[in-house]
Amino acid sequence: MAEDRRVEDMDRNEKKRLREAIGERLDVSNARLSDDEAELLHDFVEDYDDKYRGQSTTRTSSHVGWSSDGKYIRTEEYTDTFTDDVGIREDYRYHDDDGQSGESSRELKDARGILNWLKDRG
Repeated sequence: MAEDRRVEDMDRNEKKRLREAIGERLDVSNARLSDDEAELLHDFVEDYDDKYRGQSTTRTSSHVGWSSDGKYIRTEEYTDTFTDDVGIREDYRYHDDDGQSGESSRELKDARGILNWLKDRG
């Protein structure tokens, strides 16, 4: 019942307005958003140009691994970059001391992907 609704809950019109504002810069199709998630994404999109665009952080780690050839040390590098358009590019590189290496990259431009990234790193 409407009387049971918490006072701080967002009404449908407000949530629709936030979703439309987010949707102008991120893919919100198929994303169910809680009130808190909608507000978090809206703030992220609104602050993007001033706070995030062009920023980049890199994390590096090393660990020992085993293969059929024996023990090796893998060094991994993770770089997160806020792109020109609202989004995050995640770059991954690794190098093993036995000469093996590789890399991959992906871009997050959807509401759920950005929310998951913010929850993991925010």
